[in-house]
Amino acid sequence: MASPGLLTAQSVRIKQARRLATRAFRRKTGRFLVEGPQAVREALEHRELVLEVYAEPAVATRHRDLRDLAEAAGVPWFEVNRAAAEALSETVTSQGVVAVCSLVDTPLDQAVRRTAKLVAAGVQVRDPGNVGTLIRTADAAGADAVVLSSESVDPHNPKAVRASVGSIFHVPIAVDVDIAAAAKSWRDQGLQVLAADGYGSSDLDSCIEDGTLTRPTVWLFGNEAHGLPDGFDAIVDRSVKVPIYGRAESLNLATAAAICLYASARAQRRTG
Repeated sequence: MASPGLLTAQSVRIKQARRLATRAFRRKTGRFLVEGPQAVREALEHRELVLEVYAEPAVATRHRDLRDLAEAAGVPWFEVNRAAAEALSETVTSQGVVAVCSLVDTPLDQAVRRTAKLVAAGVQVRDPGNVGTLIRTADAAGADAVVLSSESVDPHNPKAVRASVGSIFHVPIAVDVDIAAAAKSWRDQGLQVLAADGYGSSDLDSCIEDGTLTRPTVWLFGNEAHGLPDGFDAIVDRSVKVPIYGRAESLNLATAAAICLYASARAQRRTG
C-alpha cells in the first residue's frame, strides 16, 4: 500500500511523465526526463530548464542539496513511492529521482557561432549511448557545440541523457541538421571540416605535425557500423584516420571521437 501523499505508478502525473520515454511525445510536449542525482543536480544548476522533480522520500535526506536547489529555483518537488520511481526509470535499479526538463536543443546558427573553434558532429549515429558519450566527450574537450544529423538518435533519449552524465546541459546541441548543407556555411565561417574515417587519406599524426589541427574545426563522426554515407568525401576538407599501432581492427565511435577531439583541443591550446 502506498504511503499517504506519495504519488504512485498509477498517478496521472507519473503516467504522463512516463510517456516522455518516446521521441514523439518529447517533441510534442517539448520535455524530456533526466534521471539520477548527478544529472538532476546538473539540470537544477540551469534552473530555467527544470519543470518538476519526482523523488523518493529518502532522496531529500541523502541528497539535501537537490531539494535545496529545487526550492531555490521554485521547482515543484513531488514525492513518489518506489513503484513510481521505477516506472520513470530506464535503468535496472532506479536511482530514486527524476526531473522533467525542457528540451535543450539549439538552432544550428546559435549552436555553431562564428567564434566556434571546435565542433563535434554525429552523422547517422544510431546508438543512444554513443550520442550521450559524444556529448560528454565534446564537453570535456572544451568543444563549442555538438551537431547531430537528422538520422541520428535523439540526444534527449533517456539512455543518451544518462550517458552524457550531465554534459547535455553544458554544451549547445543542434539536432536534425542536414550536415552536407551545413558544411558549406561552416567553411564560410572559417571552419575546416574533417571526417574521422578508418580508411581516411590522411592520418591524425600527420595532421598534428603539419598544423592542420590548429585551425577551427568541425569533426564528423559517422554511423557505428557503416561510417559516413557515400558522397561525404566531396564535402569534407580531409578524411582522417586514427593510426592503429597494434593489432586491433578498428576503434569504436566513442573512442575515435575522444582521440580526435582531444588532439584538436590540444593543438589549438598550444597555439593560443
